Formats: sequence, structure tokens, C-alpha cells
Amino acid sequence: MGRTRTAELDWAREEDQEWADTVHVRLALDHDVPLGLTEEALAEAHQLVREAGLPAHEVLGAPEAYASAVAAERVSEEHRARTDARGMTPGEGVRAAFGTLGCVGFVLCVLYWIEDGLWATGSWASVAMSATVVAVVSLGALALVARAAGRIRGVWGMWGFLAWAACALAGGAAVASATPDRQLFDVPVPVLMAGCAAWAVGAYAFPDATLDRWFTPRPHADDEQWSARLEGLLRGRHAMPAAEARGHVREVREVRQHLAGGTGGERAEDVFGDVEVYAMRLAEGPRKRQRLARRKLYRAAALAAMFAVLAVDEALEAGRFSGWVACYVGASGCWLWTVFAEWREARGPAGADRP
Repeated sequence: MGRTRTAELDWAREEDQEWADTVHVRLALDHDVPLGLTEEALAEAHQLVREAGLPAHEVLGAPEAYASAVAAERVSEEHRARTDARGMTPGEGVRAAFGTLGCVGFVLCVLYWIEDGLWATGSWASVAMSATVVAVVSLGALALVARAAGRIRGVWGMWGFLAWAACALAGGAAVASATPDRQLFDVPVPVLMAGCAAWAVGAYAFPDATLDRWFTPRPHADDEQWSARLEGLLRGRHAMPAAEARGHVREVREVRQHLAGGTGGERAEDVFGDVEVYAMRLAEGPRKRQRLARRKLYRAAALAAMFAVLAVDEALEAGRFSGWVACYVGASGCWLWTVFAEWREARGPAGADRP
């Protein structure tokens, strides 16, 4: 869409078009600027370049520097504080996770059609295992979203969703092992593909504002809730170690009591402001990029190992190098490359953060 939008501006030179595309990409990837602000900034840049009659890089400088300047001037702290490391709010994270799940299911159906034919055979055991996989993956995705939202503890926090996922896995495995494996029905694979497509469309169509409200706590009734929220945001959204996050919470309590003359009369929110903005300010610094890269490295390593195990299991069961094995090997290789990239990012100099 960025390419289409910048092309509509009718840049006079090809190099100016490339400059605008680079600005668009850098604003989206490095600074998480909303699309409307990106289009507004590019429209203003286009007008300045046209009036000057010079190349864009001579009028406005390097595209990376211009993108950084636009982000610093136009993206508020409140907007940046509400988003995670991927630039998503909790609602957008849920939509992306469930939409991706539907797309992956659609691709798997296509591969099944190619490898095993038009008809899929269902049994009680296969239905139970399929439902278990969907439930575990969905609950795992919700756990990651809850962590990014700063909800670590509680039934509807990260650990709560992980506990539900463990229960679903144990229950599904028990049901699958106890039920007969005889054939119940045959279903055309295109029907399953249509179901996956409907799942993905429904996920992306769901209003993210509603999901944001589900993952955002109500206004804090007291300082304990504000402090607990601060710790959750530092640990979850900003990948800060638990001990360091608790240290910041202790400092906040000490400062608040000192400012209140030891009486504790002022509320933490009155002293330090919005908890999401304050957490972002505390987390910003040279080590934040490395913390986030390390977290991504662990996730990528786990996924690479999972796909490697699936590839070995499928190869042993099929007795040959099938299409499924090739897909698992390819997925494992992609995640291994991500592990290497994040390892390099995590080992980079602490002061090399992008603006």
C-alpha cells in the first residue's frame, strides 16, 4: 500500500520515488508510525521537493534521518507507550495471531491436498488432536499478547493462559488416546480451506479496540495496582528482568513517599503520570534493543527445534523424504536463520540502538 500511495504522489524522479519508499518502510518498521501520519509526512515532503525543484535527498536529507525526525516530532509518547516491540497494541496482536493461524491452516490444507488427495478422513482421535492443537496454539498466542500487555499474573495473565494451554494439551492427549481411531467421516479439503479462510477473515475483521479493552486493566484504584501494572509492563512489554523491574518499583515507592513527606498521601499516578508512558521511559536505553533481541532469539530457537522434531518424526513415519518433511525442514531452517540474526543483534554494542 505504501508503494501505491507514494506512486500516487507522482514523484518527478525515480530516485525521489525510491527515497519516499525508503522513508515509508523506515517509518513503519523502525518507528511504528501510523499509516495516516506516514501519508501526511510524505505528502508534505512531496510538496517541498516539488517547490524546491531539487532531488529529495538534497532538500530533506537521507531518508533514514528524515524518518527519524518525523517520528520524533509527530508520534506521541502515549502512542509509543501503548504498543509492543512489533508496534502493535494488544488488540492488533490478537488479530494478527489468530489471522496468521487461519492462514497457516489454509496453507496446510493446500499441502494436504497436494500430498494426500482431495478427501480428508476424520476420526474421534484425529478430531480431538486437531482441536487440541488449535486450542494450545490459540492459548499460547494469547499468553504472548497478555505478556506484551503487561499482564503477567492472574487467570487472564500470561501464566494463566499458559496453564490453560497445559490443561488443554493434557486433556486433548487423554481424549485422543482413549477414543477409537476408526473412520467417522470424509470431508473435502476445500471445505476445510474455506473454514480456515473464514477464521482468518473473522480475526482480521474483529475490532481491535474491543480487544484492547479486554487486555487493559481498569483505572488503578490504589498505588499497589499501579505498581503491579508498572512491574508487569517492564517485564512483559519491555523485556526487563524481573529483579530489575522490581528494583524500579521499589524506587518508585521510595520516591513517592519522600515527595509526600513520608505520609504516603499522594497517589503514584499523580506523581509519575500514566503508567504505560512511565514504564516506557524507564525501559528506554541502550540495553532495550538487546533485551528484545534476546527474547526473539529464544522464541525462534524453540520454533526451530519444534519444526526439526516434526521433520524427523514425519520422515520416520513416512519412511521417505515427503513434501511434509520438506516443509518442516524449510520452516526449521528459516527459524534457525532468525536465531542467527537475533544472536548478532543481541551481541551488538549496547549503544548502537536505532533512533
